[in-house]
Amino acid sequence: MPCAQPAPAFLHSFVPERSMSEATPDFSRGDPKLNELPDNSKVARKAINLLKQRAQGESEHWPLGLADDFLLRFLRARDFNIDLAYKLLKNYHKWRVECPEISANLCPSSVMNLLSAGCLGVLRSRDSSGSKVLIFRIARFDPKLFTAYEVYRVCVITSELIVKETETQRNGAKVICDLQDWQYAHAFQLTPKIAKKIASGLNDSFPLKVRGIHLINEPSLFHSIFVLIKSLLTDKMKKRINLHGSNYMQSLHQHFQRSILPQEYGGTDSSVDEHCEEWVDFVMKSQDYLQQISLVHQ
Repeated sequence: MPCAQPAPAFLHSFVPERSMSEATPDFSRGDPKLNELPDNSKVARKAINLLKQRAQGESEHWPLGLADDFLLRFLRARDFNIDLAYKLLKNYHKWRVECPEISANLCPSSVMNLLSAGCLGVLRSRDSSGSKVLIFRIARFDPKLFTAYEVYRVCVITSELIVKETETQRNGAKVICDLQDWQYAHAFQLTPKIAKKIASGLNDSFPLKVRGIHLINEPSLFHSIFVLIKSLLTDKMKKRINLHGSNYMQSLHQHFQRSILPQEYGGTDSSVDEHCEEWVDFVMKSQDYLQQISLVHQ
């Protein structure tokens, strides 16, 4: 039997959970410290019930249901602010309905060729802040074979899977985008319509804290496209975008410890291809779950 996990440190220095449950926190303001509470704590369950009652009172149509673990990811994404969590819950469903070309079919078979090409991998270890780290390689996205919608669907599938993890709900995710071999053909696919859909998902439509987006090897022609995307983002999200250029090693290592990075990026872990292959295997094992959450559009 595994050893019991010690109580989060903040509970000792902040206030015991019993006291927190007796004097209910101000859910109208939220508190990042609440994210560290166990899923079954009294305070977390109180917040879940409040959010569930709010949702049930305003609508009976929630295609993905209102399970406790599902609602908890929205609460953690908004630091247990009930109003903001409910807004995010509504925006998430609205975004899914309005973007069927991306999110209606999340089955692995719909993007298996692109996944197998190694366009996206998830690192085995988290960074020093506990964030999940993704690596996207534009060179593995052949615009003659794949569409930008398929690329975005891969990102949505990945996001849906990693946000199930408690640590990811608490500490979010970061993305390293390698833009080596970016072409005009890639730019032509990134229309204003899909740019708006991407921005919507990043801004306030998905229960995942995006802690950082790190662009490396970005060519000069990319910057005009970047201006379009950036104009659609919130100020908060804009501040989390880092441009590292082609001479990126030193600056990238200021954000990510070498022990978690693949060898190609100056790290000591295995190759990017191995990480991508492992992620393909995990996605395939998650096929039943992805099929289940695709039913929202049926």
